[in-house]
Amino acid sequence: MPVPIPEQALDLFQKPALAHLATLMPDDTLQVTPVWIDFDGTYLLLNTLKGRQKTLNLAKRPQVGLDIVDPTNPWHWLSVRGHVVDITEEGANEHIDKLAKKYLGQDTYGFHRPEDVRVICKIQPDLVQYQTSPRQVHTIRQ
Repeated sequence: MPVPIPEQALDLFQKPALAHLATLMPDDTLQVTPVWIDFDGTYLLLNTLKGRQKTLNLAKRPQVGLDIVDPTNPWHWLSVRGHVVDITEEGANEHIDKLAKKYLGQDTYGFHRPEDVRVICKIQPDLVQYQTSPRQVHTIRQ
């Protein structure tokens, strides 16, 4: 069962706040990548290209760490530990257009290339921490 994202942190998904995604490399080192992020009410949604290192990492070792910091208030952030429950091509091109609207203010993602295959990685939160003001860190776990 996914841990819920608290109402106090939902606004982070409405802002063009980058998430920093940590995945495990084949040699057990960490890879941290800034990514666009979305939330469907239950799962975090990451849109990327099939074949990218983070996608390969997520397919082999689905554990992730992810942080989002409000670009206007560093005391307002969300940190999630979770795991990937699905990687799908279905709806991924439409989803990247939705993210382009949020992050670039454009109706369509302008960097599509014919050879690109986009995927959506669905992340289930297992542990959630968030802060809305100094010295008030909250933790929610399964």
